[in-house]
Amino acid sequence: MIGYLVNSGAPRLGEVFKCTLLARYEKLRVDKLIGTILIERAVDLVCLIIVFISALIVEGDIFGEMMRSLAKQFFYDKTGHLSTQKLLIASGSFILFFILFYIVLKRFGHIDIIGRIKKSIKNIIHGLSSINNLEHKGWFIFHSLLIWTMYWFASTVGLYALKETQYLGLPGGLAALVVGTVGIILTPGGIGAYPVLIAQLLGLYGLDPETTGIASGTLMWAAQTAIILLGGMICFGLISRYNRKKIIPSNSGQAFQANIISKN
Repeated sequence: MIGYLVNSGAPRLGEVFKCTLLARYEKLRVDKLIGTILIERAVDLVCLIIVFISALIVEGDIFGEMMRSLAKQFFYDKTGHLSTQKLLIASGSFILFFILFYIVLKRFGHIDIIGRIKKSIKNIIHGLSSINNLEHKGWFIFHSLLIWTMYWFASTVGLYALKETQYLGLPGGLAALVVGTVGIILTPGGIGAYPVLIAQLLGLYGLDPETTGIASGTLMWAAQTAIILLGGMICFGLISRYNRKKIIPSNSGQAFQANIISKN
């Protein structure tokens, strides 16, 4: 919760803060903590891809309409027919991009920004391969999937808050999770982007994006943000209190033992 709280103000800083916090209170090595963060982020990326694919399958008509609209703009000619020339150019450009991307990473890795991108890719691959070294990898994968399932249910509950969106149910919640996640990636805590993207999504369902869409998106974003702010601040206070209680008995025991030794 503290990580979410920090991330809502400064994206990705929450990961660093979590390592600092645990290193201080649990006396753990920072390099090991960073390793666990890398695994978490790598698994999150895989879960995000699964969610995107699932949404495309479950709500194919909604996302399909969006994809068709984009396809008509880029791959169809003025007569409304699929343009083979445009399709070949797009495919060639896509392949060329990845070839150039690989060459740039290979030859210009010494440049700071290129080096950072290369390091990020390596960290994701390393994080995924490190899962085999976990003591309880089955539980780790189970809880990672459980977290994303809870994200899905949270988005669904948000849709049930308004009568106009109740009929969307779990499939609509999955679509909202995909769009909402993009909003959170685009801006810190999804501020501004989250409600707008949810409004546009609801517009595809035939609802008015300017009224119901914005109302639903703002309500969902406000509820999530309130939980993060309130929960994060409560946990901030509890973690120091919990660890202080844990330290006091330990110190008392050491003092008692020292007293016995001195008497003997």
